[in-house]
Amino acid sequence: MTTPPQAPAPGPAAHDEPLPHYPFSTKGDRLAPELDELRGRCPVAKVRTNSGEQAWLVTGYEMARRVLRDRSFARSALAETDRPAQDTPILAPELLDAMNHLDRAGLRDEVLRSLGRDQPELPADWVAGITAEGLDAMVGQGSPGDLQRHFAQWVAAQCMCRLLGLPFADHDWLTVRADLDLTMVTPAPEELARNWEEIRAYMDAHMAGRRPGEPRGLADRLADLNATHRKPTDRKLTDRQLSNILAVLFVSGYEDFASFLGVGAFNLLQHPEVMDAVRARPQTMPQCVEELLRCSVVLGNAIPRFVTRDADLGPAQVKEGEMILLSLDAVNFDSTAFTDPKSFTPTRSPNPHLRFGYGRHHCPGAHLVRRQSDTAFRVLLARLPDIRLAVPPADVSWHPNRMAIMPAEVPVTW
Repeated sequence: MTTPPQAPAPGPAAHDEPLPHYPFSTKGDRLAPELDELRGRCPVAKVRTNSGEQAWLVTGYEMARRVLRDRSFARSALAETDRPAQDTPILAPELLDAMNHLDRAGLRDEVLRSLGRDQPELPADWVAGITAEGLDAMVGQGSPGDLQRHFAQWVAAQCMCRLLGLPFADHDWLTVRADLDLTMVTPAPEELARNWEEIRAYMDAHMAGRRPGEPRGLADRLADLNATHRKPTDRKLTDRQLSNILAVLFVSGYEDFASFLGVGAFNLLQHPEVMDAVRARPQTMPQCVEELLRCSVVLGNAIPRFVTRDADLGPAQVKEGEMILLSLDAVNFDSTAFTDPKSFTPTRSPNPHLRFGYGRHHCPGAHLVRRQSDTAFRVLLARLPDIRLAVPPADVSWHPNRMAIMPAEVPVTW
């Protein structure tokens, strides 16, 4: 269990009025109105999280950039057992600090190579082929179809299994556990721990079955490097640490990618004129993806940081030991950074959204999401030229309490 922040909560916490409970919504149909209201009134505000802790919620663009670049605000410290938690308790330090653990073990470069611009495990023709396969299966089952299942979740699971070298036949078992792990409200902490142990043990058994010199994917390569390729300064990971980190790579990679593809498709389907324009000029799809990244509401919770020393953050005085939450969804709708931010403008340029963070805190999976989304959305538009929502947007249902917001289904016809 976590303990309360070391410093007393200043500002609104001193008043009798209860703090607003964050998150305000876990639906991706629009930005929660409370986030708009806070950004205009108090872009650094005290909230209470799902864990019952207090935190500072940042909704302003420039303040978010400052937190992401200022070493006064750290992520790694949140993995320590006596730090505040946003949602569920942290089961192991490497789960919240995976890249630093990989770096200290000399394994970070291998992960970045696999997730970088080239992505050798995920060639575009293969991604196009599996996208078409999922859509064809949907069409074969008849209208209406579910784009979340046959496009978003299908493509995300295929890509992550191939990247890590996991058998795709196991994807249903893996994704059920990934979904539970990224649920912000679980029935009991022991259920979460048991679920995570099953995923971790699966990764451990997978690596144990590897053959020397015949890596099936990133998981095997990391295991081989961890066992053999050592520099004096490297700190070898234990088998448990490595299997935990591989589980994090799958769970976060799958959930975040499936979330964006689903919410992005939901948004795109509400703009048939944009779909027609991109079909006519497919080379504009990368710019359209950037705008989908900016305006898609995909964060059920927020990006956490830990205050390492007292600091001023806009009108707030934040104290060592407190937690900062960055709502990158809200930040990407800030009118001080984006003209007419509530309009969907696929030709927007520049488009300096913070979907993948900023500066040294940049998501290592950014290239994967950008490149594979470009391919997947191109295939979607080309293969189904008459695709449209089968229900009004307001009737699309959403999974409750997901850290990565996801439609329960995206009903479409064609």
